[in-house]
Amino acid sequence: MSTSQDPAQSRPLDSVDELVDYFRSGEKPPSEWKVGTEHEKIGVYEDTGERVPYEGERGIGVLLERIASSDGWERIREDGNTVALVKQGASITLEPGGQLELSGAPLRTSRETCSEFTRHVELVKRESRDLGIVWLALGIDPIHRIDAIPKMPKGRYEIMASYLPQRGARALHMMFATATVQANFDYENEADMARKMRAAMGCTPITSALFANAAISEGGPNGRASLRVAIWREVDPDRCGFLDFVFRDDFGYRTYAEWALDVPMFFVVRDGTYRFARGTTFRQFMQSGFEGEAATLADWDLHLTTLFPEIRLKRFIEVRGTDCVPPELICGVPALWKGLLYDSAACAEVTELVSSWGREEREACLESASLHGLAGDVAGRPMLAWATDLVSIARQGLGRLATTEEGDERSFLEPVEALLAAGRSPGELLLQRWQADPASGMQRLLKFARY
Repeated sequence: MSTSQDPAQSRPLDSVDELVDYFRSGEKPPSEWKVGTEHEKIGVYEDTGERVPYEGERGIGVLLERIASSDGWERIREDGNTVALVKQGASITLEPGGQLELSGAPLRTSRETCSEFTRHVELVKRESRDLGIVWLALGIDPIHRIDAIPKMPKGRYEIMASYLPQRGARALHMMFATATVQANFDYENEADMARKMRAAMGCTPITSALFANAAISEGGPNGRASLRVAIWREVDPDRCGFLDFVFRDDFGYRTYAEWALDVPMFFVVRDGTYRFARGTTFRQFMQSGFEGEAATLADWDLHLTTLFPEIRLKRFIEVRGTDCVPPELICGVPALWKGLLYDSAACAEVTELVSSWGREEREACLESASLHGLAGDVAGRPMLAWATDLVSIARQGLGRLATTEEGDERSFLEPVEALLAAGRSPGELLLQRWQADPASGMQRLLKFARY
């Protein structure tokens, strides 16, 4: 769900009020609410299983050029390298280890979102085929150590890879080895934003269990249904995890802005060059400048993209806790969240579902999600029961949202409900398949985990 810039974004900031107004500028009436879906995937060479570098005749750079030429995408370049493509409100971008991310356009219905995803995957597969690249529907690289994963030529990633390991032991694993599905949602006003953030922050550990899909890494089982979930807990405590202030009665735009102001920046960008911020917070940037530069709204917009809480606020709300999952489940992720967040009764019901949880229960739920997926338990109750309640609330919400124009979107939950019927997350099911024939090795894994 992209946001556009205007000339006012380059004007120096005068007060925190302008940062608060930035969030307020995202408000939309319900008639204009849409959903944007972001989807990452890990590419490897089919013949060797090696990750795909940017360079070379079969590299990511060549693939991006092929996609641009065949399907009319505009190229975004950095130091002469094509590092992103944009088209009609959507973008295809590079993650640090060469994971490709589709940041979908804001769309009205789950059918539109699902069609966009399907077209994108078919496009990428078609242009990858002659290059011998296959794409994996997994939340983590199943084969490689991070020192065997190539790096992409983007200035921001060089700085992040230098800074983040000082903050968390698994920061580089997050950058180079993981893949996720995210969904973005609109809000009507400050109170609506707070309701949605509170509901999403409260129940996101359950969705992490439901879609856990990172059970195999570095060549074998890693002991978890989702190692990706555990990795994110060791990245950077300044900018990751749960935000307890979201559950306070006084939570609003200013609360989030005040938190973001005191998170150290990664970089300041001028004329396409990334300057390492050396621990400068945005508050210090606003007060004193940085290397002769004054803070602008464009800097604030960029800074917000470098914050990684479980639920993120920009000029929309971004839910971030889902592993990359098989294609039949991808469309269920935004549909599930739409049912939970865009129907007011469902939003209230899911908030009530986890209303007794504090930080301790949320952390315990996230750890159980990582270790056991749907097979775990939290607060004395099976995770499967929590997830069943959550999906039921979403189904009812989608039913109430159904209109003649949009149609009934509850069918997109059917693959998710099949997980509940099996009682296992995708990562648990993948592990079962692996354990049934571990001697077949990675080539078999690549066959049944690809798009």
